[in-house]
Amino acid sequence: MIIDSLFEQLKHPNPNLRERAMWELADVRDENTISRLMSILDEENVTYRRAAVKALGAIGTDAVPSLVDSLVNSENATIRGSCAKALAQVAANHPDVPFPNEGLEGLKTALNDPNAVVYIASVMALGEIGSPAFEILAEALKTIDNVALAVAIVNALGSMGDMRGVEVLTALTNDESADPYIRESAVSALPRLDQVMNYKGG
Repeated sequence: MIIDSLFEQLKHPNPNLRERAMWELADVRDENTISRLMSILDEENVTYRRAAVKALGAIGTDAVPSLVDSLVNSENATIRGSCAKALAQVAANHPDVPFPNEGLEGLKTALNDPNAVVYIASVMALGEIGSPAFEILAEALKTIDNVALAVAIVNALGSMGDMRGVEVLTALTNDESADPYIRESAVSALPRLDQVMNYKGG
């Protein structure tokens, strides 16, 4: 009963009520909560859909298997994009919990998604996960020919605060054959990365 009313509150116009309902759902969930939240990910009502994404993020790593499954297998781009965003929320809400490997693998696969919303959201999720996702992003940067995706990866590496990013980004700024837009992004990402690392170190 209480769970049903929390699902109703996820639609509430007041963001504070929605936020509270998300965290409460994560606390009092039952064996159907994750699948019920997953079923909202193609909802026309954007507020409701976003609340479900955030609630899955609040639940944390238990939600990862379902999210990865839909991220990789759903025919619906809205669902795939929502799953990538929910995985980013899992990483953001539970920074002290190691991010499951299947989540990393799923996001890696989604970098090749045909839909821009999905692959950009996947890059952002990997950036949010941080160092464990570094190799995936650095590797993808070498093999992709999608400029928008490459720029998103460069920006993610710039925000991640991983020391190894300096080498990757510096190499890009010196690479004459790289797309000028990607090089330019690498140039502006370097000082940002420096700031993030100093902030983390300080």
